[in-house]
Amino acid sequence: MIEQGAKSETRADTAIPAPVGQGYTFGSVSDKISALVLTGRTPRGWWLGFLFSFLWLMILLYAIGYLVLEGVGIWGINIPVAWGFAITNFVWWIGIGHAGTLISAILLLLHQQWRTSINRFAEAMTLFAVACAGLFPLLHLGRPWFFYWLFPYPNTMKIWPQFRSPLIWDVFAVSTYMTVSLMFWYVGLIPDVATLRDRARSRLAQITYGILALGWRGSAYHWHRYEVAYLILAGLATPLVVSVHTVVSFDFAVANLPGWHSTVFPPYFVAGAIFSGFAMVLTIAIPLRAVYHLEDFISDWHLENMAKIMLATGLLVAYGYFIEAFMAWYGGNRFEQYVQLNRMFGPYAVWYWLLIGCNVLAPQLLWVKRFRRNTTLLLIVALIVLVGMWLERFVIIITSLHRDFLPSSWGMYSPTIWDWATLIGSVGLFLSLLFLFVRLLPIISMFEMRTLVSETQVHEHTARNLGEE
Repeated sequence: MIEQGAKSETRADTAIPAPVGQGYTFGSVSDKISALVLTGRTPRGWWLGFLFSFLWLMILLYAIGYLVLEGVGIWGINIPVAWGFAITNFVWWIGIGHAGTLISAILLLLHQQWRTSINRFAEAMTLFAVACAGLFPLLHLGRPWFFYWLFPYPNTMKIWPQFRSPLIWDVFAVSTYMTVSLMFWYVGLIPDVATLRDRARSRLAQITYGILALGWRGSAYHWHRYEVAYLILAGLATPLVVSVHTVVSFDFAVANLPGWHSTVFPPYFVAGAIFSGFAMVLTIAIPLRAVYHLEDFISDWHLENMAKIMLATGLLVAYGYFIEAFMAWYGGNRFEQYVQLNRMFGPYAVWYWLLIGCNVLAPQLLWVKRFRRNTTLLLIVALIVLVGMWLERFVIIITSLHRDFLPSSWGMYSPTIWDWATLIGSVGLFLSLLFLFVRLLPIISMFEMRTLVSETQVHEHTARNLGEE
């Protein structure tokens, strides 16, 4: 159990993963978490943060409007670099969205109770990241209003999608992932929304939360149906964690282009997705913990567990970099060897060595427990990893395209201001959705926290009785 105040450090490694400590009761957990939503006055800091995010979102809307009017020529893409920032951002955002499903589904099936403190906003992060990711392939189509052509439906032109193309697989994989993640998040939210419905004083809030609660009354029948549905959705979501980014990696791996045609890409991309996803969870959790004084719910022990997972997946990513270089040398393919040398010493070498520093060197600090418990350092490392994982996607896409088999078709890629505007704007969209979520819905699962409180109290009572005997 993690106790309040100075005792939180001494009890962080206990075998009981209860995130709430002394002073909390079954009801006070709901009081603490629901107060963040039902407070009558929105904090000034929230308004400032949302205004900043909304301004970035306006940049995205302006960039999309200009793109629709002028076409994709406003971006830096050309021949041979037909994929630029748009696909880089797509793969980056999809990767970020993986940690939420991993935390919620896989850790739930493995009965890891420490997920309770972070699963709610991690699931929301998944939805927002996938929403940001879905924008870029649509914009990259050139005529995004015809996006429905990608779906197999009877049409007058008798044209069907090419099902042997991994780009079509992406459409089904990402849309399925979004649907299952949304259902999983919403089903887990129903008991807490019912709590907000019962505690809300505003008539509008009571009606809104009442509709979202779907008539939840907390009966044994409701709980039975809830647990069955939640477990089924967790089982459906678990293989999606692996399959979605595997399908995304097929966009590159099935091509014959040097630097892309590699069997290591599926596991390498999945490890990188979890790596960047946990970096984003830490980036969100640490400020939320500090601003809303949630140290007794999101403790140093939780942050350390996430840091350990980030370190483990970071080592897998570093191993992937090594295997790429080794197989280029060992395979004897001079085109693959040139691509690897071009990444290291070519015109984009600075980007390559920056990603090595961000993704390989910076996470090595997490071997030290004192660094894993330092929230400031942990936040800095998480931000560095996010930058590094974006650079990784940029290097994979650009350096493989700008110099392929024929020197006569070589070219250079330089992002324009509109490329940067769409990237910055997508971050604004993500942050805007996150701020709205924090203000309108509970960021920590109340009913799961109440369960941990009751279990902890029973365990303490039993241990006290045994000690007296």
